[in-house]
Amino acid sequence: MKIKAKGSIVVVSAPSGAGKTSVCNAVIESDKNTVYSVSYTTRKPREGEKNGSEYFFTNEDKFKKMAKEGKFAEWAKVHGNYYGTPKSFLDKTLRNGKNVLLDIDVQGGLDIKKQYPEACMIFIMTPDLKTLKKRLVSRNKDSKETIKIRLENAEKELKSLNKYEYLVINGNLNEAVDRVKTIIKSLDYRIKKGTVCKVS
Repeated sequence: MKIKAKGSIVVVSAPSGAGKTSVCNAVIESDKNTVYSVSYTTRKPREGEKNGSEYFFTNEDKFKKMAKEGKFAEWAKVHGNYYGTPKSFLDKTLRNGKNVLLDIDVQGGLDIKKQYPEACMIFIMTPDLKTLKKRLVSRNKDSKETIKIRLENAEKELKSLNKYEYLVINGNLNEAVDRVKTIIKSLDYRIKKGTVCKVS
């Protein structure tokens, strides 16, 4: 008997500053069966970011053209920039039995859940908003006005918490990473649509 199982979509969302990217990077590094879904974005690259690695960087006209042609599984405008998940990459990776980790905002995560009902939804948060503000300030990447907007957005995003299946508190990075890895590992034992069993 041979069983060919599809991979799983894992959505990880969090307010800016909650450590989502650090957690996701650590999970990807230690799990060979889980890969990043690289999104398209219209925002400018930050220092050290490379096209095709963290994001596919494009301009607004090209992004809107792709959206109109239905090439994104989800897309949204966040903090003044557009972000989109390429549909073709998701479908191909899942068919190959790999898990796809999506590091996206709440709006995008909920859109993915509509198209892929079996997607696993994980929300990462700091122990409290005071800790979140401290992290935003200490990373020294944003202006005071931007930090204020990000904190306001965090409060809005927390209202969608009940639409997620798992909450991981990132008070300690290593512990948060272990919890996310445990959740993803449990998906190996879930029977998903597209799983094929052949008796030989």
